[in-house]
Amino acid sequence: MHGPVLTFLDYIDQVHVMNEPKGYTKDRIDRINSRYRKVAKEINRQRKNKLNKQTIVFNLSESFVDPYTFPEMKFKPGFVNPIKYIQSLKYTSTYGTMLSDGYGGGTGDMEWASLTGLSMGIFKTPVIPFVQIVPKHQFYPTIGMDFNYSSAIHPFNGTYYSRIEDYQRFKFNKFIYNGSKYPVIDQHKIDKSPYNSDFTAYSNGLKQIKDYPQGQFMNIITIQNHMPYNNWYSKNNYANLFSSKLLDEADKQQMATYIKGLNYTDKAVKRFINQIDKINKPITFVFYGDHYPKIIAQNYVAKYPIKMHSTRYFIYANKYAREHGVKSKLTDRTSFVSASNFIAMTLAQTNSKVTPYQALLTRIWQELPTITVNYKGKKNPELINQSGRKVSSNKLNKKQRLLLRDYKLIQYDMTDGSAYSLRAEGFYK
Repeated sequence: MHGPVLTFLDYIDQVHVMNEPKGYTKDRIDRINSRYRKVAKEINRQRKNKLNKQTIVFNLSESFVDPYTFPEMKFKPGFVNPIKYIQSLKYTSTYGTMLSDGYGGGTGDMEWASLTGLSMGIFKTPVIPFVQIVPKHQFYPTIGMDFNYSSAIHPFNGTYYSRIEDYQRFKFNKFIYNGSKYPVIDQHKIDKSPYNSDFTAYSNGLKQIKDYPQGQFMNIITIQNHMPYNNWYSKNNYANLFSSKLLDEADKQQMATYIKGLNYTDKAVKRFINQIDKINKPITFVFYGDHYPKIIAQNYVAKYPIKMHSTRYFIYANKYAREHGVKSKLTDRTSFVSASNFIAMTLAQTNSKVTPYQALLTRIWQELPTITVNYKGKKNPELINQSGRKVSSNKLNKKQRLLLRDYKLIQYDMTDGSAYSLRAEGFYK
């Protein structure tokens, strides 16, 4: 309801979203390109696949959180695991915790991080990149640029976060949303919910996979589990089967609706994976929840800063991909990740060659603690290790500090800077 006011306030006195890093020049960006060109060659000696021959599906699942990770949540006898299938994927796919940069909102911010590999944690002030950064450029680099064909699917209003305009800057070939020239097929709402279900999102995704036989990139944004969590679902078998001192009676009703929605997501994901397993081309499915649902009062975030920014993610390779050189799962540095790590992780799992920029992202993922926003609202990013504990930036060694400095220079270049990296030969593509 208050989104327009909050967005307006975000713009006040906001000239620069990052401080200019020391030594920022075109020559410095070119030297970074040269440095990571060498790193890319080193990585590529061990890899045999080309990313554009794969079908890669990124799926931002609206407000998806494993209910067993909610703070101080207790389940009563008779409570049936609502995400049993998704939890089972930890045995067959890359699986872990994604650290969200927001609580109860910020969908577009997480989407931007996943598509670009850049981090919300490095900004010095709250910012909405889709609205305040991407429009500065006629072209903005994303993972989609590595493919001959890329698309996005969002079975809802397409105007939020300036997606229609920004996807054009990403050079996406198609954006399917309610009212677009590409119709949303199989529109299906569950009971009294006003939102198209995850079944609808995946049905459209499956059609796109089948319609374009070559390698492609697809970005799916679901809407089913978006707030508000009114009493949408009849015969909700999760009502009154949990307790938490963090929830009042109204919150409990919302939580019951939310958990039932997760169960519908679980069924939709299972069906989608069963469907892509029958397709004879390599498909890798990257699934992540963008943030917590805003049901628990926000004042508890200070008490549970890591837990209330922890969502679930997995990276699943279909049967054909596994039979043709794609790894079934990664096991190193997968416990706590950020959305900005997904490009590097996808490249590693698909055994795909990297560009210099992707080599930088690979080193960021492999050699630094996970970078996320400072949950106390401070300007410096939060660093989280693979045990879910904070790490002081003072603990970084010389190599790690150089790596982080290079990353900040590139992010500044593509946000507040002169976009020298767009003109650096071969850096992004």
